[in-house]
Amino acid sequence: MREKITEEVKAAMKAGDKPRLTTLRLIQSAIKDRDIANRGNGKDAASDDEILQILAKMVKQREESAKAFEDGGRPELAANERAEIAILRDFLPRQMGGAETEAAIRAVIAEAVEAGGFCLTKCIEDGFQRGHRGRLSQKASEATMGLQLGMRNSICYGTSPDADHGSMKTAPEV
Repeated sequence: MREKITEEVKAAMKAGDKPRLTTLRLIQSAIKDRDIANRGNGKDAASDDEILQILAKMVKQREESAKAFEDGGRPELAANERAEIAILRDFLPRQMGGAETEAAIRAVIAEAVEAGGFCLTKCIEDGFQRGHRGRLSQKASEATMGLQLGMRNSICYGTSPDADHGSMKTAPEV
C-alpha cells in the first residue's frame, strides 16, 4: 500500500497535478503519524489494515467537512473536499453492492448459527469484517444484517463463548 501511494506521488509530481499531490502528501503524513504513534507504543509500522483504517477515517472527515461547507453556503470548499474524497477512495477497496452484501451476510449468519448461537454485533465484528474488511461499512452491515434476521442488531441470541449474555434468549415472534 505504501509503495502504491509513493508511486502515485511521483506520478502526480510528473503530471503537475497539484490537488492530487497535496492529498497524497496528506495521506503519507497521516501514515507517518501512525508509524510514530506505533513506535512510541513499541509496535511495528502501520500495517495495510491500519492504512485502510486511516484512509476510511480521512474519507469520513472530508464527508463531514463537505456537508458543513454546504450547510454554511460554501459550495466551492465542499467541492474541494469531494475531490479529495475521490482521490482517497482510489486507495480503498471497492465497496460491496446490495446483492453481494446480502450473500456475505447470509453466509456469516449461517456460520454463526452453526457455531451454536451468536451476538449480532460480535458476529459482524468477528465474522463479517474479518473477510470483508474495508469493503462495507459497519453501519451498513449492521443494518442489512438486522433486516436479514428481522430483529434489532443489539440483541444477542444463543450463547457466545466470549461474552456473558446470561441465559439463552430466543428470537422474538416476527
